[in-house]
Amino acid sequence: MSNVLVLKSSISGNNSQTNQLVDYAVEKLQGNNIIVRDLSQQPLPYFDTAATIAVRGEPKNDEEKQLLALSDELVSELKNAKTLVIGAPMYNLGIPTQLKTYFDFIARPRVTFQYTAGPEELLKGKKAIVLCAFGGLYDEENLVTQYMKSILGFIGITDVQFVYAQGIGFGPEAIEKAQASAKNKINEIVAAL
Repeated sequence: MSNVLVLKSSISGNNSQTNQLVDYAVEKLQGNNIIVRDLSQQPLPYFDTAATIAVRGEPKNDEEKQLLALSDELVSELKNAKTLVIGAPMYNLGIPTQLKTYFDFIARPRVTFQYTAGPEELLKGKKAIVLCAFGGLYDEENLVTQYMKSILGFIGITDVQFVYAQGIGFGPEAIEKAQASAKNKINEIVAAL
């Protein structure tokens, strides 16, 4: 049994294609210790000046100390996880704000990465499964895939597998086909864990 951290980021609730894929993956991962963090239903605070001071400087007031405590909690969940399952739908060619905010809170110097001659990753040895839904059809050079590879790699998570539900903007038949294909890929990945 291993620890699994699940991140949902879609604002579409039960209608979300990525949330449906995340729920399917969680079902297939039963028997593990699973923590689910729904970044849409329980949004993180806006990453602003106070948050920057809290996670990269010396928090001085109560607000900054609370933001640091939140970041510490998020980092602890991440450090304890062996596998991440991340729902990353494409919104206007990028990831949702909620997911970007999460990465802003956990990308911390000397905690999840550090600078030596260049950036050094501090969270090695983890796996990530990134579940993406796109209204259209995109190759692997799309901004969601590139960002997720970059930010996860920046903190040391380089064993990343992507699952795509593409073309969901083409209607119900396309959605059904995309979901079936994505679920088959999830089955393959989970079987190999």
